[in-house]
Amino acid sequence: MKLRLAIFGCWLGLWAAPAFAQGCAMCYSNATATSKEGQRAISRGVLVLLLPPVGFMMLGAGMAFRYSKKRDEEKSD
Repeated sequence: MKLRLAIFGCWLGLWAAPAFAQGCAMCYSNATATSKEGQRAISRGVLVLLLPPVGFMMLGAGMAFRYSKKRDEEKSD
């Protein structure tokens, strides 16, 4: 079972490798050429765009854990 999990982890890591190359050179050079305020605005924009998906994922994971705990308590009764 551990071998399957390790193989799956390696496969997932290799499958996601192209996502690390998404930062193109033109975007990087434009972002570094902006002023400090512009760079700060880009960073804040990234955080603003990142918060809703992360929030929804945390909400879904929390609901799943709460449901599983409730289901386990009902089974033990």
